[in-house]
Amino acid sequence: MSKSSIPLVTVGIVSAQRIDFCLNGEYLVENKTVSGPQTVELIDGALRWQGQPYRELLFSVGSPSLSDGVKSSIPPQSFTLNDVTIGNGFHWERRQQQTFLGSLRLIVDGEKIQTINELPVEDYLESVITSEMSATSSLELLKAHAVISRSWLLYQKKAPLNASEETEKDLPKDDELIRWYNREDHALFDVCADDHCQRYQGITSLITHQLSLPQDAVRQTRGQVLMYDGELCDTRFYKCCGGRTEEFQYCWEDTPKPYLQSVECHWCNTKDKDILRQVLNDYDQETTDFHDWTVEYTTEELTALVNDKLQADLGTVTDLIPLSRGKSGRIWRLQIVGTKRSVIIGKELEIRRILSPTHLYSSNFEVEKVSPSGDNKGGFILRGHGWGHGVGLCQIGAAVMAHEGMSYRDILLHYYPGAEIKEIY
Repeated sequence: MSKSSIPLVTVGIVSAQRIDFCLNGEYLVENKTVSGPQTVELIDGALRWQGQPYRELLFSVGSPSLSDGVKSSIPPQSFTLNDVTIGNGFHWERRQQQTFLGSLRLIVDGEKIQTINELPVEDYLESVITSEMSATSSLELLKAHAVISRSWLLYQKKAPLNASEETEKDLPKDDELIRWYNREDHALFDVCADDHCQRYQGITSLITHQLSLPQDAVRQTRGQVLMYDGELCDTRFYKCCGGRTEEFQYCWEDTPKPYLQSVECHWCNTKDKDILRQVLNDYDQETTDFHDWTVEYTTEELTALVNDKLQADLGTVTDLIPLSRGKSGRIWRLQIVGTKRSVIIGKELEIRRILSPTHLYSSNFEVEKVSPSGDNKGGFILRGHGWGHGVGLCQIGAAVMAHEGMSYRDILLHYYPGAEIKEIY
């Protein structure tokens, strides 16, 4: 990579049979200039736009003149998408209208239209750090996140697509389902815009707050990444570790990474609302028990949930037995005992998905069985800690560290021990 060049990134935003959007300035497509509201539909396997069929459409950035009726606070080299789903599959799932910088590519992907945003990495990062964080966060926190978001993205662009160890939907014959999730479903673009990769919700937050701190954070760390032994680091992050971070191999493939060790983190156990607002966007603040949490199921509820998620008949669930834990206490092999059949599931995300209608906050939990008595038919209480996989940077912990005066370098080197901060462009 050239010391002066800024790479481009392609981001998959939304997939639907109809895409309604607005070009907030002049864009170029099919050798003509267009602006304003647009609609593209998938009809008979082709993109239908302005009455004509296409296999692919590229709306590339044109001249900076504003289209009629566009508010001056919205950058002209941007487009606005309606009905963008965020938090897909999580408990905070909802739809938003979002505005993005850069070009927009629409392609046929099976029975839907895939929207792909292409733009320079540094512009992309301004959106990421204000989607993962608040635009009003402290400068050192935003700088720390800019470095890890840049590092993670460039690592993912360089890394080959890796399928999980187990991809079949049905349980294997040996009744052990060990599965983790990488980028095997992102063959058409570099990363997606949701929590599966890293949040990328456009520039709406920047427009709303009209603050320069996010741009300052990206500019002051321009080209900076974390490296270990001359290679880019896979800089994972999450909301709250619950007191200790986890090691990579307990959540993904069995290839330990020296800079993703388990380290103590006492900072994330905070109830300071001003600090939490830096990390938790409006919908995240609906989650209040992220450090220590409790989930309760009756036996009937857990049985129905597990059998539905596994698409198998285990009979009545009689026990949940943690078999293997990582350094943070997160379970990565869990036995579910039923009256007809027992299975072993893992790793941590699969456990979180199977034991919740959406996702458990983490797989770091203890199991308490409740015996039947009177009208109580018995059940299970899960008492857990943390929010997320726990590998790498703890966002709430980092926010507290920045609040206490620690620099972004101090923060990064705590959560990624042995790594170095390098400027690669």
